[in-house]
Amino acid sequence: MMRLPANKNTRVAAFAALGAVVMVGAAYASVPLYNLFCQVTGYGGTTQVAVGEAGEILDREVTVFFDANTNRSLPWTFEPAQRSMTVHLGETALAYYTATNNSSQPVTGVATFNVAPYKAASYFSKLECFCFTEQTLQPGESIEMPVLFFVDPLMDEERRLDDVTGITLSYTFFESQDGASASADAAP
Repeated sequence: MMRLPANKNTRVAAFAALGAVVMVGAAYASVPLYNLFCQVTGYGGTTQVAVGEAGEILDREVTVFFDANTNRSLPWTFEPAQRSMTVHLGETALAYYTATNNSSQPVTGVATFNVAPYKAASYFSKLECFCFTEQTLQPGESIEMPVLFFVDPLMDEERRLDDVTGITLSYTFFESQDGASASADAAP
């Protein structure tokens, strides 16, 4: 009869260990899985990355508004070159943002982005964007950064998006953690 409690304890310990391993694995995989979920669904305003043009241009138009923000710790001025543009669904468009490093040392920044309304985010596709890579600006340097995009014509088939006449593309620049050490190394 003494064996039964030992086996129960062993089973409980094994299940507890298995549970701990599964939880650690889930925690480790949660960020990549969440990012994949956002990219596939457009959740949280995540846009799509396109590999080619839409192929079809519709008569329906939307106005794309451009927004620019910087984190307080980033010594940059960052703004859109245009406040808005009207595009046809499927039409490839090119917009620019301008960034200036206001500090006396090189600074590397990285941009995060989203689209509002969220329900339209999965139809906003970028072909090229400064947000795909880090940007390093030398002291006092200003650069124009392009974003090449289109609004997928499939948006016109979604009845829940019939009311969408405007889409806001918003970027926020942060100082890159990787670039911060590179910036310090590059300083004279």
